[in-house]
Amino acid sequence: MIGLPVSEIAEPSLVPELLVSDLRRSLEFWCGLCGFTIAYRRPAEGFAYITLGGAHLMLEERGVGRNWLTGDLQVPFGRGINFQIGVAALEPILAALRDDSWPLYLEPEVKWYRVAEATEVGVRQFLVADPDGYLVRFQTSAGTRRLDG
Repeated sequence: MIGLPVSEIAEPSLVPELLVSDLRRSLEFWCGLCGFTIAYRRPAEGFAYITLGGAHLMLEERGVGRNWLTGDLQVPFGRGINFQIGVAALEPILAALRDDSWPLYLEPEVKWYRVAEATEVGVRQFLVADPDGYLVRFQTSAGTRRLDG
């Protein structure tokens, strides 16, 4: 599915570009299961720019076009990083993943994080690995709470 015209895409200041082993398979995951849309693509270069709300990613197929590798690339890709993506609701993504029998890395949970001396923000979240092992943490707000004491 194709999204907005390129002229209407407000690019954020940081857009990660993920090197993937199979662009078609990655698009099935990111767009087909997780709700992203293709803003634009360059098939001859194995490239797609995808968006979901304010989350923007570039996907580039390994071995097609120009890849910038600083070392050996071994699966799982992206070790040591996870991409947090805020969404309005987790349920549609969870349902699509479960319908496809896609395994979750971390089951849905509510987690509270301290952001000030007496304040925490809560998120409902889960983690899933994309086809190349990049960890994605989808989250939605669970509110704010004050800490007593």
